[in-house]
Amino acid sequence: MDYVILGIASACVALLTFFSGFGLGSLLLPAFAFFFPLELAVAATAVVHLANNLFKLALMGRFARLKVALTFGLPAALASFAGAKALLGLSQFQPIAHYTAMGAERNVEPLALAMGGLIIVFALLDLLPRTQDLSFPAKVMPLGGLLSGFFGGLSGHQGALRAAFLIKAGLDRNAFIGTSVVCAILVDLVRLAVYGTAYWDGSFLNQELGDSHNLGSLVLTAVLCAFAGSFLGKKLLHKVTLKSVQTLVGVLLLILGAAIGAGLV
Repeated sequence: MDYVILGIASACVALLTFFSGFGLGSLLLPAFAFFFPLELAVAATAVVHLANNLFKLALMGRFARLKVALTFGLPAALASFAGAKALLGLSQFQPIAHYTAMGAERNVEPLALAMGGLIIVFALLDLLPRTQDLSFPAKVMPLGGLLSGFFGGLSGHQGALRAAFLIKAGLDRNAFIGTSVVCAILVDLVRLAVYGTAYWDGSFLNQELGDSHNLGSLVLTAVLCAFAGSFLGKKLLHKVTLKSVQTLVGVLLLILGAAIGAGLV
């Protein structure tokens, strides 16, 4: 039953990106956090994000502007290495506080605080009117790549910053999408390589989770179902942001970010 619940949740979250205005990574990370250790939730989200972007690359890659992709994407890839290493480092720290809530012992961990805080910050960036149209001059694009790549490596939150810097690059709609996809793939490849050194070896994926569920098979189920939801959305739906849905999802992300930071999730 856990596989069914996880599969449905992953597919629905991926499909929801077509209505909420939030990116796939922003929604999948807190959803996966309910089922996996937080560091593995980031890694599993990265796999889905890469698969989704490879699909986009097949459709839109020919429109990418190579010069812009390299100017932004190479610094982003380098910084994603540092961000991914920061994730690994944070996961090694011991809890900094303990408390009891809802009849159970809760731990406040540095990694959870960082992930929860980033979920809140990037949800606010998508919700607040003053930050929805955030943009930066084209001359600081390499700096934007560094910032976007670092947060992409750390938590997967790279789309909002990437858009804010690329929007001033003088790209038409197709070139903007194609260039963004190339940059995102560079970040995903680097961060997955770093995550793989720690989280995707056989000893980790073969451990038992919960009611004797194999962790590797749970991750695979989540990844395939989330990708199926994205594929279905691309085939059947037009990308449209419904304000009411965006607000509801944004508020839920704020709540989930706070719950993850407090150790409740």
